Amino acid sequence: MKKTILYVDDERINLMLLELNFKEKYNVLTSLSGADGLKTLEEHPEISLVISDMKMPEMNGIEFITKAKSKYPHITFFILTGYQILPEIEDALNSGLILKCFNKPLNIPEMERTISSAIG
Repeated sequence: MKKTILYVDDERINLMLLELNFKEKYNVLTSLSGADGLKTLEEHPEISLVISDMKMPEMNGIEFITKAKSKYPHITFFILTGYQILPEIEDALNSGLILKCFNKPLNIPEMERTISSAIG
C-alpha cells in the first residue's frame, strides 16, 4: 500500500510537478494554502509526510507547519524554499520542527531519497 504525502504550495505548477514525479510511489495530496493544508490533514489521517513551500500568502510554511505539528506530531515535515535559508527555517531545523529544507528548483532525485529514508 502506498504511503500518503501532502504537498502545500500556492503555485499550481509546482503542485503538478511534484505530483507527476511522485504519484507512482506515493499517494500525493496537494493543497494551495496553509489553511487548506490544515483541512487536508484533518480529512486524511493516513498522511505520513508533508512538504510545504515557505513563501505563501496569509500563512508561510513555518507558520503552517508549526500549527500542523502541534496537532499531528507523528508526521514528518519538510520545507521548500526558492530563497536562502532564513533564520526562521534554521530555527525550525534545529528544533526538529522540520526534518530538512529543500531548495527550488526541485531536485527530484534528492527529494525522493530523503522522503524514502524518512517514510519508506
